[in-house]
Amino acid sequence: MNAKSETPDSIPEAAYTPAIKIFGVGGAGVALLDTLNAVEFAGAGFVAIDTDAAPLATSSATVKIHLETKLLRGLGTGGDPERGRALAEEQFSTLKSACDGANVVLIIAGLGGGAGSGISPVLARAAKETGVLVLAFVTLPFACEGNRRQQQAQQGLEQLKSVADGVICLPNQKTFKLIDDNTSVLDTFRITGGLLVEGVRGVWRLLTRPGLIQIHFDDLCALVRDRHSESAFAFVEASGPARSREAVEKLLAHPLLDEGRALADTDAVLVSLMGGKDLTMADVNRVMEQIGRYCERAQIIMGAAVDTEMKGRLSVTLIAGRNAAARTETPADSPESSVSPETAPRSGIRQTSPSSSLSLEQREHLTARHAARGRRAGNKLLQTQLPLAIISKGRFDKSEPTIHKGEDLDIPTYVRRGISLN
Repeated sequence: MNAKSETPDSIPEAAYTPAIKIFGVGGAGVALLDTLNAVEFAGAGFVAIDTDAAPLATSSATVKIHLETKLLRGLGTGGDPERGRALAEEQFSTLKSACDGANVVLIIAGLGGGAGSGISPVLARAAKETGVLVLAFVTLPFACEGNRRQQQAQQGLEQLKSVADGVICLPNQKTFKLIDDNTSVLDTFRITGGLLVEGVRGVWRLLTRPGLIQIHFDDLCALVRDRHSESAFAFVEASGPARSREAVEKLLAHPLLDEGRALADTDAVLVSLMGGKDLTMADVNRVMEQIGRYCERAQIIMGAAVDTEMKGRLSVTLIAGRNAAARTETPADSPESSVSPETAPRSGIRQTSPSSSLSLEQREHLTARHAARGRRAGNKLLQTQLPLAIISKGRFDKSEPTIHKGEDLDIPTYVRRGISLN
């Protein structure tokens, strides 16, 4: 039996806990891996992967994989993702073996550099080949880090999304909403890293804590498996008599949910609530009612659990997924869908708007004609083309325009006179 995709028959389904391995990739990923409390994540396997020996030497991970060749001479990737990718491909079997025995692989990385952007997609593919569920938690660079790192991060993100089941992505730039002018660089990176660690903690609790209303491992698999999408995620905690209201406010202000806008763009939402023995049904209902208002079209899976150590407190873990295919679909009525090969621009031909070559009086006359036609047509909708004129002078393209009485005779008469051919 394949333990990676099925619940063992010898273990009751309600008590089954999937085996989880957490990988920190690159300098940022290894550093974040070390911030995870080993006691809280008891039972998880920790694996650190880097091309630089120094971060691995100080890492507390139980398994360390140093990707190195004589070509790099101990200097790492030099910020080049292609080098990181090449190293990962060379030791693909090693990465695949490191995933053995797991049901879920969580990848933590900072994208933009050579190791995180280059190794993470290869690691995700190696994990997928073992049959596990793969979730990645990554950060994107600040805008001030430069175009090169931004471009490398975006490329790495797209490659990671193409193989991982789900990607939790935190653009560091969003954390400016959480800091002020006096926040130091170190504190800023602690905040971004803390948000990403919250995501890992939330998924860990969701998969390992038994609940009164249980969210099974299969529920998470159904939400993200093979979607290859960029999932929205949030983990918040609140305490006191108004904890449910405060939790909702924190959710809707969470940077990873884009202040709640990400919920309107999802087709499936998984929500896990955890509180003490004083958790009331009113608390649960208040949270779920507000979430439901923001994602009316989504399928919602809810779970609730009680932890005796959380008296007076409430934590909410939310994962919102959207099928990757839906992100690339072009609506049937969009301008792009109505362009045929015959009407597409041809190479060597420039396109201009007729109005850009007309005088003010002619443009007003043309606008009036279109308005009159619209009034005559009433409410009847017609499919029309954009008013673009194709102008090609061929070998005379660089010649001076033919001007007569202030008019450019090289512009077709119907354009100059505002005559519509539709």
